[in-house]
Amino acid sequence: MPLLEIKNLQLEFRQGQQSLRALDGISLVLNAGETLCLVGESGCGKSITALSIAQLLPSPPARYIGGQILLQGRDTLKMTAAELRGIRGGVVSYVFQEPGASLNPVFRVGAQIKEALKLHRPDVATDAEVIRLLATVGIPAPEARLRSYPHELSGGMQQRVMIAMALASHPKLLVADEPTTALDVTIQAQIIELLHGLKGQFGMAMLMITHNLGIVGDLADRAAVMYAGQIVESGPAKDILRNPLHPYTQALIESVPQIGAGSARLKSIPGAVPRLGSVPSGCRFHPRCPVAQPVCAQTAVDLIETLPGRWARCPFAKSPRATVDKPSAYAKTSP
Repeated sequence: MPLLEIKNLQLEFRQGQQSLRALDGISLVLNAGETLCLVGESGCGKSITALSIAQLLPSPPARYIGGQILLQGRDTLKMTAAELRGIRGGVVSYVFQEPGASLNPVFRVGAQIKEALKLHRPDVATDAEVIRLLATVGIPAPEARLRSYPHELSGGMQQRVMIAMALASHPKLLVADEPTTALDVTIQAQIIELLHGLKGQFGMAMLMITHNLGIVGDLADRAAVMYAGQIVESGPAKDILRNPLHPYTQALIESVPQIGAGSARLKSIPGAVPRLGSVPSGCRFHPRCPVAQPVCAQTAVDLIETLPGRWARCPFAKSPRATVDKPSAYAKTSP
């Protein structure tokens, strides 16, 4: 049984009398001990998907209108408030972007980590355990940092504190939502290396949300690419990086700077991710797609298993520049 299985998740936000679909048929599987990277531009729905696992989105305005989120075989969308409190931190923990905004500025970091211990491991809610956790995430002189306030720490140290808080409960699943945002490149590499090592040390699964494809190659077992509230490609991470099938995935990879590429102009994806309520008809990527056909604006397509274990939401995935004479190329296939 997978640790996490999301099935056809559909979520919308209410804005006055209008319903804005934010997630449309998201399906993911994450096994114990595995790392899955969720990739895409800002606004694609990555964070909303992750927050939905433990129902951290306020309702209203968020409303789940379909699907299941099975965590250890139990549907979190059907859990009571008390049951959700048990899994938040206890089974799934989060490391958010912008740690300075996530930490409480008026409490010492040791007290904040101890609070997580009191909720989930009260028998070891001691200064000694807090110091051990701080040392585990690589904070120097943890005995002294125990009494530091968040503003007394650098961005990298703040993120390490956030990771220590997330690990305090020994979760089965760690969700890292853009954990290197606002950190310089050297510190980013340290945080990614730390997360990779801790995942093995604690035997956790990890869901990593990122728009940095370099992280995917270094960290992930599998990857899923999101666009406009849908999964457009999924499969083994290294296979996706070596041979991207969907035009959006190809465009993301082509926009990454390459060492030794000279002074050639960096490729970019024209346009922007559509706003909620303004999703185009047919394929949602077609207004920005360099290989779009007339049929792409007319008929939507489901995920197609283009290669064994490789799924893409595009009938031209095998050969993006191929032409198709009939709309029947959009025959729908369930993953």
